[in-house]
Amino acid sequence: MVYFPKKIDRREALAALGASVGAAAIAACTGSPTSADTTTTPTTTNNSSCAVSPTETRGPYPDTVGMINNPAFFRRDITEGKSGLPLALTLTVVNVNGACAPVSNVQVEIWQCDASGSYSEYSQPGFNGAGQTFLRGVQTTDASGQVTFTTIYPGWYAGRATHIHVDVYRSGTIVKSTQIAFPEDVTRAVYGSGVYASKGQNSTSNAGDMVFSDSLADELAAITGGSASSGYTATFRVGISV
Repeated sequence: MVYFPKKIDRREALAALGASVGAAAIAACTGSPTSADTTTTPTTTNNSSCAVSPTETRGPYPDTVGMINNPAFFRRDITEGKSGLPLALTLTVVNVNGACAPVSNVQVEIWQCDASGSYSEYSQPGFNGAGQTFLRGVQTTDASGQVTFTTIYPGWYAGRATHIHVDVYRSGTIVKSTQIAFPEDVTRAVYGSGVYASKGQNSTSNAGDMVFSDSLADELAAITGGSASSGYTATFRVGISV
């Protein structure tokens, strides 16, 4: 697959991306975004790690069909029948301007490749994902600033470490684009089993990745349970400044 290398100042990326995305009006409905977002006081706060998440490129395969404006794609389960090791991924959005209090009623969109390294919506070498929408979805954060997606452990493609993309929207505008890395010991175990085994191991390490090499500590998912035979539970915190 062709990947567009990250040669941008990540601290300036958000402004550039916001101009290209634009603000979208979001209708209120069950499970869909609302116009107001709020923060609540957290029961515990780790101020030493309360920081804005690194801003990363959205390329090369961001959504093109406008899922953020379509209630049909506000969903917990994004697998659409794709084979792979189950992954329950909980993301918590926090406001660094409020001692990392959780942020409710903002929209979190994620997307990733399948076990073979292919994305939906795009035509790629050896795979035509045009017209497909697997492994993409949106949810609105709850009072704890959280959303949980039911997905699969992501596969890999040449030139990139294993990852998942994340956008956070507030009032229809992206306020954070970042990416999630995964622990390499877990990734090795996953890629040695099941539908992943035929492709083998990813040759790009987290430390050697064009995105994570300078920010891994702030973008590494925490694996909180499971195994390479039954699936995993992972958590990730997204720090925004609002």
